[in-house]
Amino acid sequence: MDKKNIIESEGGFKPRFLSFVSYLGILCLVPLILNRDDEYVAFHARQGLVLWIWGVLAIFGLYVPVLGPMFFSVSALLIILFSIIGLLSVSLTKAWKIPVIGDWAEAL
Repeated sequence: MDKKNIIESEGGFKPRFLSFVSYLGILCLVPLILNRDDEYVAFHARQGLVLWIWGVLAIFGLYVPVLGPMFFSVSALLIILFSIIGLLSVSLTKAWKIPVIGDWAEAL
């Protein structure tokens, strides 16, 4: 894995807790508001925000006939998978850049 894609936490309960919360849906806004100065927390919060926005768009996609429910199902599965990977990353005090999601998160 490329070293420039890994950010390590300096430790402490608060950064790890806020990073963990980042992958729990709308709660991704909490770390963005409370602790944006910490690079580790901000990294996870931005990725969580992109996942949450994707989830909201997937819900609106349900209104599109035929393809909407299929888009929602695939999106929900991928969002859950990426959220679990993000939570595991936080548990290991690492910051793994999720493909595509991580690139969009950096743009925020």
